Amino acid sequence: MPLVEIRDLWVSYGKAQILEGVSMEVEAEELVAVIGPNGAGKTTLLRAISRVAEPRGSVFFEGQRIDHLSPVEVVKRGIIHCPERRRLFPDLSVEDNLKMGAYLRGKDREGILRDMEMMFSLFPILKERRTQDAGTLSGGEQQMLAIARSLMSQPKFLMLDEPSLGLAILVRKLIADTIKGIKEDGVTILLVEQDADLAFDLADRVYVLEHGKVALQGLPKDLMNDPYIKEIYLGIV
Repeated sequence: MPLVEIRDLWVSYGKAQILEGVSMEVEAEELVAVIGPNGAGKTTLLRAISRVAEPRGSVFFEGQRIDHLSPVEVVKRGIIHCPERRRLFPDLSVEDNLKMGAYLRGKDREGILRDMEMMFSLFPILKERRTQDAGTLSGGEQQMLAIARSLMSQPKFLMLDEPSLGLAILVRKLIADTIKGIKEDGVTILLVEQDADLAFDLADRVYVLEHGKVALQGLPKDLMNDPYIKEIYLGIV
């Protein structure tokens, strides 16, 4: 049984139909990437799973339907959405942003402090900036903080939306290595990524979303040999 199963998912904003019958599966401890052009519905897919957007269709997590739950209830199940463009609390310190990531952990003060130190080990620059307002960090530092804040929630299923967007090459490599490490620690990941090369490098399987529908799916090594993928997404003619 997949950890996450999406069946015939439809999402619209007003009269605009964004997702049209999307179905996909994510196995436990798997990293699945979703690629596609701007406007394909990639971000909407994540918003529908996390219940920020209102879907029609079915979303199952650990064999139970979650498409009727509130966003808070979804988070309580261990489904964490790290959104595009970070969406930090800019006027709060790095440390306070990390604490916000653990807000549902209640009185687990010892565990929260332990995990915060783990985040500082994962991203040493954040330890240096721990008292600095998040809004004053560089783009790369903000992305590190966004991922660290998500990990403070102890996710079973982590959804990452465009984590490499706008980052310098060295920072992109650091983020990619971090994502690999998160997967190796047993966290299941759904990665939305505009950079197809990065997605293929990280993913166990890839879905191609176009015009709100799944156009292709498969193993990275197979899709990379598809003439359409090579030309449109990898720039190889």
